[in-house]
Amino acid sequence: MRKFVLGDIHGGLKAIHQVLERANVTNNDTLIFLGDFVDGWSESPAVLDFLIALQKKQSCIFIRGNHDELLLDWLLGNNENIDEKLWFQHGGETTVKSYQNIDAKTKEKHIHFLQSLQNYYLDTENRLFIHAGFTNMKGVDYEYFKPLFYWDRTLWETALALDPNLSKDAITYPNRLTIYKEIYIGHTPVTKINETIPVNKACVWNVDTGAAFKGKLTIMDIETKEFWQSDALPELYPNENGRN
Repeated sequence: MRKFVLGDIHGGLKAIHQVLERANVTNNDTLIFLGDFVDGWSESPAVLDFLIALQKKQSCIFIRGNHDELLLDWLLGNNENIDEKLWFQHGGETTVKSYQNIDAKTKEKHIHFLQSLQNYYLDTENRLFIHAGFTNMKGVDYEYFKPLFYWDRTLWETALALDPNLSKDAITYPNRLTIYKEIYIGHTPVTKINETIPVNKACVWNVDTGAAFKGKLTIMDIETKEFWQSDALPELYPNENGRN
């Protein structure tokens, strides 16, 4: 049995099929999805249908992303929680359009799935899987404002800015980067630092390789760090803009 982690999907169902095939994933493998299943490409409802069916075949762990929470609020009619103009600019408009022909029963199924998402997953080897990050210096158990689990960017920024020569014993070494053996995140595409593959800084692995934009979807073997990628999403959806 292998354990895989997958980056942000953003409505790109075709990319999921590609990476699962390219990594030769079997029903005996565990899949950890880091969230942001929706908003970007046109197949957000189909992505949720696929994931709901997939968890009946094999072990899956689904982490909550900020875009997943935005969609949940929209489906529930909690519009006071949504800045619609901002959401639409970042992929929400495509998702809303894709739900125009989705029946009420399917929407209810999607609501139930989105409500079931986990804020984070901590495995038996003290490896943390979380969409965005956390801010409390003592770790996720002490985070007061839970939406930071899927909105925070400071964890990744801290890891990026950290002097790699700084000793973990140094008084200035960030405590957040000492709590867990490894931390796997998405949320902030590595394409923002001109990278196209998973990036490791300190104990943090960022596997969001920009599938919402011009990048690819990535799946990575947690033990070996071997990874596989889809085609670039604009190639899979040539008549769409994604979040570009």
